Amino acid sequence: MTQFSLPLAPATSVHELDRDDVESYYIPGGKVYERFFECPLDYRQSQSSQRICVFARHIVPLGKENQMHKLPFILYLQGGPGFECRFPGSVKSGWYATAIEENYQILLVDQRGTGLSSPINANTLKHSTVAAQVEYVSHFRADNIVRDCESIRQILCQGRTDPELQKFALLGQSFGGFCITTYLSMFPSSISRALITGGVPPLVDRPDPVYQATYQHMIVRNQQYYAKYPRDVARVRAIIKHLNFVDVALPDGGRLSPRRFQQLGLSFGFTGGFDSVHQHVLRAASDLETAGCLSTHTLAAISADQDFDTNPLYCILHESIYCQNGNASNWAAHRIRKEHFADQFEHRWDHIERRDDPNSPVFFTGETVYPWMLDDYAELRKLKDVAHGLAEYTGWGQLYDTDVLAANTVPVAGVSYYNDMFVDFSLSERTAQSIKGFHQWVTNEFHHNGLAVSARVPKYLFQLLKGDITDL
Repeated sequence: MTQFSLPLAPATSVHELDRDDVESYYIPGGKVYERFFECPLDYRQSQSSQRICVFARHIVPLGKENQMHKLPFILYLQGGPGFECRFPGSVKSGWYATAIEENYQILLVDQRGTGLSSPINANTLKHSTVAAQVEYVSHFRADNIVRDCESIRQILCQGRTDPELQKFALLGQSFGGFCITTYLSMFPSSISRALITGGVPPLVDRPDPVYQATYQHMIVRNQQYYAKYPRDVARVRAIIKHLNFVDVALPDGGRLSPRRFQQLGLSFGFTGGFDSVHQHVLRAASDLETAGCLSTHTLAAISADQDFDTNPLYCILHESIYCQNGNASNWAAHRIRKEHFADQFEHRWDHIERRDDPNSPVFFTGETVYPWMLDDYAELRKLKDVAHGLAEYTGWGQLYDTDVLAANTVPVAGVSYYNDMFVDFSLSERTAQSIKGFHQWVTNEFHHNGLAVSARVPKYLFQLLKGDITDL
C-alpha cells in the first residue's frame, strides 16, 4: 500500500488543547469543544493549496477538563459512507458512558464530505466541470478519512511523552469499521486498541460478491416481515400498483416511484425496522382506500426516512467502498439485481400480475443504490453526471494491506451480527480470521444497529480485549 507523508502539526506557540478561542459548552456528563482542522484534499500533494476543513467534537468527561493532555483519546468513526456524527446530547449512557468509564476522552469526527467537514452536495460542487467533480469526490474515501484522523492525532497528541498516550483508541460502527481496518493497514503504530461493531469489512476489490450475498439476506428479511405482517402483502401490492400507474410527486420535489417505495426496506436491517415500515405501509394503504391518493403527511414521512438527498455521498460513493486496485463499481447492485434477482425484487406491475401466485408479496430492497435514484431523488438529480462518473471511475487505489493485517499486533475486537442484512457474516468472518489476533464476537442478539440499542455491545468488546471473557 502506498504511503504518503502527513503534514506536521502547525508550528504555533499554543497547543490545540490550550486554545482559548475554541467554542465550548457543557452537556450531561462532559464538556464539548468544537474543533476545526485544516487538511490536504490530496495527501499525495500535501503542499497543494487545495485544503479541506475537518470538524471534530471533542468531549472531555465532566470534572476532568484539566486532564486533556493526559487522558487517552477514543476516536469514533461513524457508519455510512456519507454520514456525520450525531450530536450526543449526553454522554451519561450508551457507548459514550462506557468510553468514559474506561477513562477516555472522546472524539466525534465528521468524516470529510459530511456534516461540518467540507460537506459535499450539489451546491458545493456546482461550479466545477463533471470531470473536476469526479476527481474531487474521489478523494473522500476511507483512505483519506484515515489520513485526516492521523493528522488530527498528531496535532492533539503533540508533546505527550508516553508512547501509549500518543495513540488513538478506535471505535467504528458499520462503515466506521471499514475505516478502522484501513487505519490498521496504514498506521497500525498509531492505534492502542480497536473495536468494530457491525463493520468487519469484506476484503474484496469490487462490490459484486457483496451484493450476491446481501440480496439473499434481503429475501430472508422480507419473508420474516410478511410473516409478522401478513396483511401487508395485499397492502404493498396495492401501493405498488398505484405507483405504477400514477406519477406521485413528493413534497421536496422528488418522485415516489415503485422502486423508491421498495427502498423503505433498508430499515429491515435495524432493530425496530419492521415496525417502522409497517407504519408507512398502513398509512399509505389507508390513504388509497379512503382518498384514492397518498396524503402529504404520508409522503413527507416516507421522504424523511430516506437519507439520500440529505447525505448524497451515501449514494454516489456507496459502492466505491468495495472498490480497490482500479476496479469500477459500474452500479453493481443494479447489475446483480437485474441479472440474478429481478423476479424476487420486481417492481413493474404487469410483471407482478403475471406471476403464478396472484397473491405473491412484493419484496423491499435493502442497503443498495441504483442509477434510477438520480431521477427519483430531487437533490441527487443535480449530481447525476458526477454519480455516473464515479460509478465508471477506475482510479481507485488500495484500501487494505493484507500483509500488514496478517502481521497485526494491535488489540482488536469486533462484533459480527449473524443476521446482519448489510454486512455479510461469511465475508466478515473471513476478514476477521485474516487479521492476526482479532477477537471476534458472533451473535444473533442484535441487528446492524446493536451499538445504538444496547450498552452491552461496547462493554462486551472491552471485556474481550481485557481477557475478561474467555469462553466464546
